[in-house]
Amino acid sequence: MVLAVIPARGGSKGIPRKNVRLMHGKPLIYYSIQNALACSYIDDVVVSSDDEEILSIAAMYGAKAMNRNSALAQDAVTLDPVIYDAVLRMEQETGKKYDVVVTLQATSPLLTVETLDGALKSFLESDYDTYISAVNKPHLSWTTKDGRCVPNYEKRLNRQQLPPNFLEAGAFLITRRECMSENNRIGVKASVYEMPEKEAIDIDSYADWIVCEQELSKKRILFRVDGYRELGMGHIYRCLTLAYSLTGHEILFVTREDRKEGYQKLLDSHMRVQSVGNDEEFYAFAGKWHPDVIVHDCLNTEREYILKLKQLAKRVVTLEDIGSGADVADATINALYEDDSKGENYYWGEKYVCLKDEFLIAPCAEYHEQVKKVVVLFGGSDPSDFTCRAYNLAKKMHADFPQISFRFVLGAGYDNHVHKLSDDEACKIKVVTDIKRVSDALSDADLAITSQGRTVYELAAMGVPAIVLAQNERETKHTFAQMHNGFLNLGMGNQVSDETLEKTFRFVVETPQIRAEMRNLMLSHDLRKGIERVKQLILADE
Repeated sequence: MVLAVIPARGGSKGIPRKNVRLMHGKPLIYYSIQNALACSYIDDVVVSSDDEEILSIAAMYGAKAMNRNSALAQDAVTLDPVIYDAVLRMEQETGKKYDVVVTLQATSPLLTVETLDGALKSFLESDYDTYISAVNKPHLSWTTKDGRCVPNYEKRLNRQQLPPNFLEAGAFLITRRECMSENNRIGVKASVYEMPEKEAIDIDSYADWIVCEQELSKKRILFRVDGYRELGMGHIYRCLTLAYSLTGHEILFVTREDRKEGYQKLLDSHMRVQSVGNDEEFYAFAGKWHPDVIVHDCLNTEREYILKLKQLAKRVVTLEDIGSGADVADATINALYEDDSKGENYYWGEKYVCLKDEFLIAPCAEYHEQVKKVVVLFGGSDPSDFTCRAYNLAKKMHADFPQISFRFVLGAGYDNHVHKLSDDEACKIKVVTDIKRVSDALSDADLAITSQGRTVYELAAMGVPAIVLAQNERETKHTFAQMHNGFLNLGMGNQVSDETLEKTFRFVVETPQIRAEMRNLMLSHDLRKGIERVKQLILADE
């Protein structure tokens, strides 16, 4: 028979009413009671306390509430006589003879029943008298000897090479009944049971409380996203931006194994990634991982598909989705489109743009009367290869505008092996590939040539006037990149002649007042709060 004893005094001074304060919506003591009741090896659970409120809450959650003698509730009293008293009284009341006694601290809310089960299973299969919960924290350490600081080691090694250094965690102590006395709970043959460090926090300060509250509040968030040459890499970049901003939550990416470019980018970003071959594999994986939230960023979905995902997660958020599935998602977020005729689960427009961190902190580009620097960027893969057209334009324009330097920013998915674009010092052309910080390339730009995707928001945040070419019909429906927001939008790029592109370029370069107005229109938009709005929608409980 195994008895769990949870000692919980009511006179906490560091954090008043600590054991009954609500942590993540539950009294602190709730977590230890639930662990004990859920543990498959524990037969009875008793809470020993001198506090009426604690005892009432303990009984409400299913534990035996035992009123502790006031003599055992003094500050100087150790746990040994408290636990011993609880064991004796439980044996008298139940008529049982316990074989093993587990002391569970009410101040270790992150301890999981899996760890407790594992510890008891290991203990019952061993010949040890006592298990003490511990964490392994090997470190180079020093001590004092004869008035001098001296090392506790002979050779300096990396932490991974150091011998184990177990620190008592205090989360639980397991001991055999025959080893117990009024002043002792530790038998002759004692050992430690190593537990995960994050489960070992013992709440002794408000800082500990904040850490535990955050850990209990964190969610498991699964991002389903693809990136490849034909589609581009914008979806991958957006989901990475969101993932980076969701610090403190458990993040996992799922992508199609045949979408090589996106898969590699996720791996290079050091995110947790799972590849799948088809939707059925995705369903199976999500069912095993048990996400709280699925963030879906794979364009148009079907109604049945999203309904299936809603069976696998408490909340489903879909991004840039104009399929029938968007109607049944918990939230459909689309910064590129606007349609007020849709339902209340839709969130449209620039308010929900997710700018990368660099654009949240980068200063705006300065305005200059004369154009000296032009940036050309067409996303991660540029499937229509407008980059090559702009490259030819740059070479042609050098004769008439020798003061202008061109910087071509090629995305990770752009196949430059075919076109072999390279630096051209004579025409003041610089070609860079997949740069880490696009904002650096825009910081001193006077003009940009770009596609009609998410990059337009980045240009607006930096105040860089832009000529826009849509890559496909879908991009033409993106509502932000219009003249009233500071863009010269030429429409479907494949339908724009080289002559029109050249005339537009000349017009913008030679008309500083137009560029000034374009810049002012861009900077009139506050785009830097969008990611916080999207985070709130992802983390919403309803």
